[in-house]
Amino acid sequence: MFARIGRFAAARARAVLVVTALVVVAAAALGFTAFGKLRTDGGFADPNAESSQAQELLDREFDGRTDLVFLVTATDGTVDDAANRTAGAALTDRLAAEGSLTEVASYFTTGVPAMRSDDGRHAIAVARLADGAGEDAVVELRERYDSDSGPLQVTVGGPEAIGTDIGGQVGSDLALAETIAVPIILVLLVIVFGSLVAALLPLVVGLVAVVGTFAELAILGSVTDVSVYAINLTTALGLGLAIDYALLMVNRFREELANGLDTRAAVVRTVETAGRTILFGAVTVATALATLLVFPLYFLRSFAYAGMGVVLIAMVSALVVLPALLAVLGHRVNSLRLPWVRRTPSAVSQRWARIAGAVMRRPVLSGAPVVVLLLLAAVPLLRVEFGTPDERVLPPTTDVRVVGDTLRAEFPSDDSRTMYLITREPEVTAYAERLSDLPGVEAATTATGTFVQGRTSGEGDPRLAAPSGYQRITLLTGYDGHSAEGQALVASVRAVPGPEALLGGPAAQLVDSKEAIGGRLWLAGGLIALTTFVLLFLFTGSVLQPLRALLFNVLGLSAILGLMVLVFQEGWLSGWLGFTPLPLDTSMLVLLFCLVFGLSMDYEVFVLGRIKETHDQGADARTAVTHGLSRTGRLITMAAVLLAVNLLAFGTSGVSFIQMLGIGAGLAILVDATLIRGVLVPAGIAVLGRAAWWAPHWLRRVHGRVGLREEEPTETDRTPAPV
Repeated sequence: MFARIGRFAAARARAVLVVTALVVVAAAALGFTAFGKLRTDGGFADPNAESSQAQELLDREFDGRTDLVFLVTATDGTVDDAANRTAGAALTDRLAAEGSLTEVASYFTTGVPAMRSDDGRHAIAVARLADGAGEDAVVELRERYDSDSGPLQVTVGGPEAIGTDIGGQVGSDLALAETIAVPIILVLLVIVFGSLVAALLPLVVGLVAVVGTFAELAILGSVTDVSVYAINLTTALGLGLAIDYALLMVNRFREELANGLDTRAAVVRTVETAGRTILFGAVTVATALATLLVFPLYFLRSFAYAGMGVVLIAMVSALVVLPALLAVLGHRVNSLRLPWVRRTPSAVSQRWARIAGAVMRRPVLSGAPVVVLLLLAAVPLLRVEFGTPDERVLPPTTDVRVVGDTLRAEFPSDDSRTMYLITREPEVTAYAERLSDLPGVEAATTATGTFVQGRTSGEGDPRLAAPSGYQRITLLTGYDGHSAEGQALVASVRAVPGPEALLGGPAAQLVDSKEAIGGRLWLAGGLIALTTFVLLFLFTGSVLQPLRALLFNVLGLSAILGLMVLVFQEGWLSGWLGFTPLPLDTSMLVLLFCLVFGLSMDYEVFVLGRIKETHDQGADARTAVTHGLSRTGRLITMAAVLLAVNLLAFGTSGVSFIQMLGIGAGLAILVDATLIRGVLVPAGIAVLGRAAWWAPHWLRRVHGRVGLREEEPTETDRTPAPV
C-alpha cells in the first residue's frame, strides 16, 4: 500500500500539488467563516442532566435567564443618594429603550435589596437580549454604556458578555501564540535541517492541516454544537503534528538520497518506511481523541471533531502532499544551506546510542529513579478538586471579571451559593420547611413564604409561582457551589422526601457534570486501552509491547496531571502566568488525558518503528534498541521540542484552562520524549528480554494475516542515483 502511495505521489507530483493548492484556497474561504459558527457559551453541562432540565424550565417558565448584568458604581457617595438615584433611573430608561434588550430591571426601579451591594456603592441592572441579538449587540452596548464619566460608572458583564469576551480572547490568544511559536519553530527547523528549503516543508504541511480543519469546523458548526475552544486545539495540534510527521518524512528522504537512491526511489522508500509509522501514529492519536465522543458534553465532543479532523488531514498531507513536494524538489531539498551546518548530517546519533547502551546494561538501576520521580510528581493528583469554569478563567482586568468578582464580594445574594427546585406540585410549604431544616441551608423561599430551620420566618416571593402552574423553591446555602460541602448538600437536598422536583444551580450542575463524565470515564479509558493495544499489536506483533507502552504512558500522564494540580489548582506560578487558581475543570482533565495519551503513543510508534525494523532483520534486543534510539532519538527529541513550543505558546492565553491544556500537553511531550522514550522504553525492553516480542502462537497467526508489515522494495525502488 505504502509503495503504491509513494509511486503515485512521485509520478503525479505536479498534479497532486495543483489539486492541493485549489483545495487549500477553497478550504481557506470556508474556514474563514468558522469563528462565526462556533459557540462561546461553554458546553460544560450534560444537556440531559436534571440540573440542565431545571435550567431550561427556569428560563422558560420564570424568565430565569439573565443575559447581561450592568454593574453600576457610584463615583461619589452611595447609589441611594438623590443624584445617583436619578441618574440610575435615567440609565434604566435608556436600557429599556434599546431594541436589542428586553425585560430590563434595576435596583433604581425595583428597589430589590439583592440588587444593591452591602456598602451601597454598587447596584445592578439586568436584561435579556432580544431575539436575534447576539455578539454584535453586546459589543455595541458596551461601547455605549461602559464609561468612567458622570456620577455613575457602568461595567457590562453577565453570561452573554462572558461568551463575547471568551470568543475575543480565543482569537487574540491564537494570534499571539502563533506569532510566538512559528518564528521559533522555523529557526529550530533550519538548525535541524541546515537548509531553509527543507525547513519550510513541515510548515507547508502544517498550513494544509490547519486550513483543512478550519473548513471542517465551519461545516460542523452549521449542523451541530461546536465550541470555539476547538480552534486552539486545531492550530496547536495541526501545526505540531504536521511538523512531526514532516520531520520524519524529510529526514528519511534525505537519508535515502544520501544512501545513493535517486529521487523517485527515495520518495517511494520514504513512504514505505516513515509512512507506515506516520499512519499508525496518526490513527493512534485520532482514536484516543475519538473517545471524547462518548461524553454528552459538547465541549468535549468539539475537541473530538477538531482533533480527529486535524490529525487525519495532517496524516494525508504528510503521506501524499509532502512526497509530491519531495519528488519535485529532489536534491534541491538541501538548497539554501546554512554555511556552519555540516553538509551531510549523520542519520545516527552517537549520544543516543550511548544512552541506550548504558540503560540496556543497567535497566533497573536506570529506570527506577525515573519511575520514582514520576510517581512523586503524581502525588498532588490525590488532592484534586473539581469545578466548572466561570468568568474567573479570564484575566482579572476584564470587565466580566470585575462584575463577577464584585457580585461575589459585595452583594448579599451570591448565585454560586443558591440552589433552586422546580415542581408542578401546587402546595410546597411542607416540602420547603423540610428543606430549610437541612444543615447548610440558610433559607428556603417559595411564593407563599420564607422558611428558616423548618419554620416560617418571612414573606414569600409571588414571582416564584409561574402562571403555567410550576412552583419554584429557592434555597440560599452557606456553601460555594464548587466546594465539597456544596456538592454534598446536593445529595442531601435530593434525598428529602417530597414532590417530584428538578434541582438546579451551580452545585447541582457541577455534580451532574462530574457524574456524566465519571459514568463514562471507564468506557472511554477502556476504549483507549483496547484500541491502543490492538493497534500496537498489529504494528509490533507482540502482546507485551502494548502492555508496557500502556503502563508507561499512564505513569507519565499521572505525573503531568499531578503537576497541573500544583500549578492551576494550588497556584504555583499563578502570579507569573497571570491566572486565578481554581478547582480544575473535569472536562479539561479528560481532554488533557486523551490528548496526551494519543501523542505519547504517537512517539511510542516512532521509536518502535525503527526498533522493530532492526529486530525483524535478526538483531537481538540490545542491538535493536540501541540502533533504533540512535536513529530516532535525536529526531524524536527535536520533534517533541517543536510540538512543545507550539503547545507551550498557549501558556500565554488569557483563558486559564487553555493555559492548562497548552502547558500540560507541552510538558507531557517533553517528559515523554526524554524520560520515557529515552530511559523507560529501553529499560523495559531490556527487562523483558526476548519476551518483549512474545505473542501466543494463535495471535502470531493473526498478526501474520492482518498485521501491517513493511513491504519489500522492488528492484525499481532500490535504484541508486546515477553516478
